[in-house]
This record gives sequence, structure tokens and C-alpha cells, in this order.
Amino acid sequence: MGREDQIEEREVLESIFPEEITDISETEFRVSVALDILDEEDREPPTMLLQVRYPEDYPEKAPHLDILSPADAVSHEHFSIADDREQLLAGLEETIQENLGMAMIFTIVSALKEAAEQLVQDRKEAAAKVHEEKLLAAEREENKKFHGTPVTPETFLKWREGFLKEMEENRQREEEERLAELKKAKIKEPARLTGKQLWQQGLVGKVDEDDEDVPVEAIEKLKVEAA
Repeated sequence: MGREDQIEEREVLESIFPEEITDISETEFRVSVALDILDEEDREPPTMLLQVRYPEDYPEKAPHLDILSPADAVSHEHFSIADDREQLLAGLEETIQENLGMAMIFTIVSALKEAAEQLVQDRKEAAAKVHEEKLLAAEREENKKFHGTPVTPETFLKWREGFLKEMEENRQREEEERLAELKKAKIKEPARLTGKQLWQQGLVGKVDEDDEDVPVEAIEKLKVEAA
């Protein structure tokens, strides 16, 4: 192909991309490529510019390519020309090698568009999967509230230890509250008699030998019974 054939290809491209193609020079031009993103028909699509420059012996030799961002480019959460440029250009090498010796710019534009759209779709699906996994994890945590923790020897012992500790704390708190109430009412804790005092008052037989200390109230009751 000589210069005339390059001009012919350029005219064909003009008919295919009437609004998208812009000349830079006789051998260099840009093609605006808008991506068609699934389920985003109501959004302005991400767009890139494919810059093409013919070498003298094109198409026996590959064209010089670059990918640029339009001045009014719309940002997209799953597509960035700055980050994706090298990957997209590298992905065109196979297409170029397969089409050496033939007019290939239309094929290159199509391959670039398809690769960029697939890149976006893959990222959308990955993001959706991460979001779904977060929802499932949150659901599992919520379900634990209803199903409780499976009982094992370890969890039972841990529960028992906590339960006994709680019971002891409650007992101590109740005792402190009771003593506080007695103090507030100016009532002293009933005195306790020793075994010797019980014997001296003739009440040893009325009381179990194991009970070393007996409240005075109980002694008074025993005295009444003895009488």
C-alpha cells in the first residue's frame, strides 16, 4: 500500500466515523471511541481518543497508536485512561500482527472498544461480588442473634464461669444493700453467741454442735421454748 491506499482507507473511515474522526495531519488523525456499558444507557458513556499515525510503509508496518483522554471526558468509577492506557495498547498487539499487510484501523478501533468495555464489565462484576459478599456477611451476623452460639464444652465452661461470677457479684451487692438499709434504719446486725455462751445459758442441747455462732434472736426463741 502506498500513500494513495492510506488516503482511501482514511476516506472509508470518514464514512464509518463521520462525527468521531478528526484530522491532525495528512498521515495522522484521531478517532473518538465511546463505550457502550451494560445497564448504563441513561448515563453519559466513558470516551477515549485513539490517535493514529501512518508510517510510510503502512500497512506492511504497524501504525503508531496512542490512547488519549478527551478534554471533556466524563469520569467513570471503573475506567481510567491514565491507569488503563498501557493495558489497552498492549492488548492491540495481537490484532495488529494478525492484520499486517491489510487496512486495519477499523479493526483496531473495534478491538479497542470491545476490550475497554470488557474491562469495565469485569470490574463492575467484581465490585458487585464484593458488595454481595458484604451483604451476606452482614446477614450471617444478624442470623447469629437468633440462632445463638453452638454449645460446646468450652463455651459451656466459659458461660458457667461468667454465671457464677455474676451470681457472686449479685450476692455481694445485695448484702451491701441490706447492710446499708440496716445502718440507715439504725438496726444493728443480730449478735451471735459462742458455744461457751450457749453452754453457760443452758442452751447447748437446743443447738446443733456444729453451729458455733447463733444469732441472739434464735437464742431468745429457744429460751421461750425451754420455759
